[in-house]
Amino acid sequence: MEKRYKLAIVGATGLVGRTALKILEEKNLPNFEYKLFCSKKSAGNIIKFFGKDYIAEELTENSFDEGFDFAIFSAGGDTSKKFAPIAASKGCIVIDNSSAFRMDPDVPLVVPEVNPDDIKSNHGIIANPNCSTIQAVVALKPLDDKYKIKRIVYSTYQAVSGAGKNGLEDLLNKSSGDDLKKFPHSIYNNCLPHIDIFMEDGYTKEEHKMIDETRKILGRQDIKITATTVRVPVENCHGESINIEFENDFDLETVKSILKNSKGIKLCDEPQNNFYPLATMANGTDDVYVGRLRRDYSQPNSLNMWCVADNIRKGAASNAIQIMEEIIL
Repeated sequence: MEKRYKLAIVGATGLVGRTALKILEEKNLPNFEYKLFCSKKSAGNIIKFFGKDYIAEELTENSFDEGFDFAIFSAGGDTSKKFAPIAASKGCIVIDNSSAFRMDPDVPLVVPEVNPDDIKSNHGIIANPNCSTIQAVVALKPLDDKYKIKRIVYSTYQAVSGAGKNGLEDLLNKSSGDDLKKFPHSIYNNCLPHIDIFMEDGYTKEEHKMIDETRKILGRQDIKITATTVRVPVENCHGESINIEFENDFDLETVKSILKNSKGIKLCDEPQNNFYPLATMANGTDDVYVGRLRRDYSQPNSLNMWCVADNIRKGAASNAIQIMEEIIL
C-alpha cells in the first residue's frame, strides 16, 4: 500500500501561500491530503483548491495535534518562531519560508539544485532561503564547482511582490504620501535602495541576508561578498546583476555551456538578437534565467552576469515544494 501524506499550508491566504496551492495543483502529487491554515483575521476564508472549497482555519497551538507529515509555513517570522517548533515536536517536517531559522546552525538552509544533501541533517525544520538568494545560488553553484568563487558583488532589482500584497497595492494604486501601505516613499516611478530595515553598518537586513545565506548554502564562509538591494516598480520577478571573481581563469563559452546544462537554469544569452533574461520571461515559471554573460576586464578572472527569476514561485513557494519532493520522491 502506498504511503499517504498529509500537508499543512500555513499562511494559505497570502501571496506565497496561494502560489503554493497553485503549484501543488499543477504538480498533482499522488496520495496527498491537505489542510489550510491562516491568521485569526483570515479564518473562514474559502479557497478553491483542486476544484473543491477549502476553509482556511485559524492556526493555533493545537492545529498539529491531528498529525501531519509536512507543513509549508509562509506566514512571517513571528508565526514560524512560535508554531514551527510545535509542529516539529509532533513529527511534522516544517519547510519555513520566513527568515526565522535560516542562520540557525542546526537548521539546514536548502536550495534543491544546490545543496539537497543538507536536507538529511534536519531536526524537523528546514529553512527556505531569501528569494533573492535562491536565484543567485542556483546560477553560482555550478560555476563555483568549476572555478571556485573568490568574491561576489550583488546588485538587485527586486519586484514589489516581494513586499507582499501591500507592496503590490502601492505600485498598482500609484500610491504616494499618506496612501502608502508598505514603502516609506512611492514606488511608482521610483527605485528605492531600501529593502527591509537598515542595520548599524549602513547595510539593510536584506543585504545581510544575501551575504550570509549565500555563504551558508554554498558551504563557503571564505567567499567575500557585498550587496546592494533595490526595490523597483515591477510587479513580479527579481533581476540581479552579479559580478563574480574566481580563483581560477575561465573560458566564456565553457561558462555558457555549464550554465546551459545545469538543473533549473535557462540560458538566454544572445545579445545580438536582443535575447536576454526579462521579468516577463520568468513570470509564472520555476527556472532561473541567466544571460548578459561577459568578462569583467577591470580585474582578473571576473565575470558579469544578469539573472532573473519569479520571486514568488522559485523564490519561495516552488523551492519549498521542491524540498518536500526531495524527501518523498
